[in-house]
Amino acid sequence: MITSDLYQEIIRGLTSNKVRTGLTMLGIVIGIASVIAMLAIGVGAQNSIEESIESVGSNLLTVRPGKSQGPSSQVQGSRGSANSLELSDVEAISELSLIENIAPEESGNYQIVVNGNNANSSVVGTNASYLEVKNMEIENGSFITGQHDLKMSKVAVLGPSVVEDLFEGFNADEVIGKKVKISGIDFSIIGTTVEKGGSGFGSSDEMIFIPLATSQQYLSGNEYISTINIQVIDQDSMDTAQIQVEEILLSEHGIAIIDNADFSVMNQADMIETASSVTGVLTMLLGAVAGISLVVGGIGIMNMMLTTVTERTREIGLRKAIGAKKADISKQFLVESIVLTFIGGILGVILGWGISYGVTAMGFLQTEVTWYSVILAFGVSALIGIVFGYYPARQAAKLNPIEALRYE
Repeated sequence: MITSDLYQEIIRGLTSNKVRTGLTMLGIVIGIASVIAMLAIGVGAQNSIEESIESVGSNLLTVRPGKSQGPSSQVQGSRGSANSLELSDVEAISELSLIENIAPEESGNYQIVVNGNNANSSVVGTNASYLEVKNMEIENGSFITGQHDLKMSKVAVLGPSVVEDLFEGFNADEVIGKKVKISGIDFSIIGTTVEKGGSGFGSSDEMIFIPLATSQQYLSGNEYISTINIQVIDQDSMDTAQIQVEEILLSEHGIAIIDNADFSVMNQADMIETASSVTGVLTMLLGAVAGISLVVGGIGIMNMMLTTVTERTREIGLRKAIGAKKADISKQFLVESIVLTFIGGILGVILGWGISYGVTAMGFLQTEVTWYSVILAFGVSALIGIVFGYYPARQAAKLNPIEALRYE
């Protein structure tokens, strides 16, 4: 059978029952679109998590009280009510040559009241270095200074979400100089921070910052620190700095081995790696779930091709009677199946791309369609066409021409 004849027969076979062909193709279209959209959402979520971690600060080590839990101790730690970190630890760590900045913090949730408006916000007691360590910027006013800490000044810097919640109708620059009552104590607002995005636990937009000494004296009433944030001089020194910090703290706390440590040191690079690993697995899981619809679409193609073989039994018998070979008959139906999945694959890629763009446009998540997901989708589509088209093609080629011509 020459190529032009094969092409004409494929067109005739696919257009003889347009509704059935369209419905069969729909399974492939939905399957391909699902795979591309799910992978795009997964990659987008991975990028978003990595950007959130990196936005917290550059070259960051975080020390928290409490024994590390599990094998991934470098990226996990209990952050409970353990009291094992003090200012003496901060002073000892600051002597290390690989440390550029260090910002201790003592945080807790307190009732905040302004002119009848109240909220339960996270209040962070810290020092002047916190701004640089956490990669934050001041929008209006100023941040906490060393003098504020020395004098235990009752001053506060508000995140943009706190300003919006407590001073509805006011601009960020209009709240400078106003009072805010934290746990019944008046604090003067001296600044507001630039919005960084994100929400929930750990978002600087939803925090109030006050001097560390003020927090310990008037709010918590103790000398312990909840977190020590350490900025290392460069990325290449992160691992060495982490080891040195652990050694210093072990010495300060009189502990012999790291397994018995009453603190945990988290490396930002390890946090990113772990988050990427988790989201990578989630992305593959989403792709696998979406891939199930491709298998269902493949079964639909097989069902259609088997039906087509039955409907065209007499035609197949006639072709074989006038000299068509088994290979010619098999090729016709196999190529017909592949063309069906290929067209469905193209439409599926377009639909998947459209869904991903829609998710991004609506602001749910910044998705990213990767080339490997498109290539994967096309590859799976072609494979389905071959695998699920082979059996019907083989059945057609095996038909006895005499029996086929008698078929009613």
